[in-house]
Amino acid sequence: MKKINTQKESMEILKKVRRLEIKTRRLVNEIFSGEYHSVFKGQGIEFSEVREYFPGDDIRSIDWNVTARMGHPFVKKFLEERQLNILLMVDLSGSEYFGSGDRFKNEVAAEIAAVLAFSAIRNNDRVGLLIFTDETEKYLPPKKGKMYGMRLIREILFYQPQRQKTQLGKALEYVVKVLPKRCVVFLISDFLDQNFQKPLRIAAKKHDLIALEIYDRFEETLPSLGLLSLEDAETGETCLVNTNQKSLLNAVREKREEDQKSLRKLLQSYRIDHVRLESHTPYQKPLNQLFKLRERRWR
Repeated sequence: MKKINTQKESMEILKKVRRLEIKTRRLVNEIFSGEYHSVFKGQGIEFSEVREYFPGDDIRSIDWNVTARMGHPFVKKFLEERQLNILLMVDLSGSEYFGSGDRFKNEVAAEIAAVLAFSAIRNNDRVGLLIFTDETEKYLPPKKGKMYGMRLIREILFYQPQRQKTQLGKALEYVVKVLPKRCVVFLISDFLDQNFQKPLRIAAKKHDLIALEIYDRFEETLPSLGLLSLEDAETGETCLVNTNQKSLLNAVREKREEDQKSLRKLLQSYRIDHVRLESHTPYQKPLNQLFKLRERRWR
């Protein structure tokens, strides 16, 4: 990560974070205008106290140790655990540094992650961050507090990845290992990777996993621009491509459609909510629709 050496650089970073907070404030209000916690699956229950048994209480809640000491039945009382643990998994591999418009995919991913972080801060939830490529490059565990949340947002906006390739599976395995409690995990990636089915299944079983797929329209269909020299952002390999060749354009489109169909099927099989966010167009509407859908589902 780039080191901040001067007060001027620190002030510039703070200004950018503040600008983003102002820009996304309305979206935060729109997404979580209803009951915030109803957007997510239940996070479990926590023990509160014991009280005397009353007729009609569930006998499975009887605390037998207290009952034995007191000589008459007592039951355990529980409260729904309302505080959320949220983890933002942000893919910053080489393929994210692509964009045919005015923004790269990684910039869109960073802004969406910041929106979610601001939402967690506002609702006093724990929020953490995992930045990954083909390695886990940065991990900050879920914690509470505005200052901690602002640190996360700074990392999201300014982190400089050390590697170029992608390994979704390795990142998911890390999450399963380091998060002992159930967590809401936002996986923000272009999903241009293979062989991550098993770690995805395990992570989805343990956590509430939400897939936010960032893509660029030129990844779907190449424009007809004649001969182009294209470079793979993750391997550095280059090739000369005739984009006027219709058979090539059709092959690219069909391959992307096949990959997208496979990804949708995979995510659906593990009951993972999924939304596609195109780097050219505003992400507010599809993101809002996703959360409205979840809110209706968990009422």
